Amino acid sequence: MSERLKGKLAFVTAAGQGIGFAIAEAFLSEGASVIATDLAADKLTKLKTDKCFELDVRSTAKIDALAATVIGKFGAPNILVNCAGYVHQGSVLGCSDNDWDFSFDLNVKSMHRTLRAFLPAMLKNGGGSIINISSAVSSIRGVPNRYAYGATKAAVIGLTKAVAADFIRRGIRCNAICPGTIQSPSFDERVAANAKTLGQSVEAARDAFIARQPIGRLGTAQEVAALAVFLASDEASYITGQPHLVDGGMTL
Repeated sequence: MSERLKGKLAFVTAAGQGIGFAIAEAFLSEGASVIATDLAADKLTKLKTDKCFELDVRSTAKIDALAATVIGKFGAPNILVNCAGYVHQGSVLGCSDNDWDFSFDLNVKSMHRTLRAFLPAMLKNGGGSIINISSAVSSIRGVPNRYAYGATKAAVIGLTKAVAADFIRRGIRCNAICPGTIQSPSFDERVAANAKTLGQSVEAARDAFIARQPIGRLGTAQEVAALAVFLASDEASYITGQPHLVDGGMTL
């Protein structure tokens, strides 16, 4: 690795598995000091960092408390990655008020919470890079049975652009990564759920997902992480407010 992030401090949510884990791992490999957080703190033990914290991103009080601890002990992060998320499956007809509220609370309001908690210190420190995980399924593309999910991920793009516009002259860059279908533990759960709903084998359900990918395969969390490294680095110093697709041709 080239140590593109040497000397930088990164704060990553949902770093226990999938895309969040891959991003934290890639940042560490590129020389960053990583504060890794997850609701299930035991999942963080495989990361080569001693800065691991349990965090429920649905709690403003817990985010504020951890931010105060982190800033007091390590200083303001140079990189903030908002990765926590949930995929609700179904159309509007299968989306209850609770489903809708939970989706927005975890996928969007959690980002609002971390931004409120860390932005003042980042601004005082001269700025930094914020990376929000959105999705190709958002304002970019609609797909069946992703009603609430697509709405939340569209909101993430809007939130990203608003932050970028507000702080563009104060050293803050804010971008969104919009993955397509990525192999991850949460993807495996969705495959299993689809198999059960359709009365088919898990293998058949998985093959159906893969068949829908123009590139002919699923993406990897490491491919998403590679884009995150670039956006976090000084190489991307002229890039802000943009949704960046890594989708294997899903939106062609």
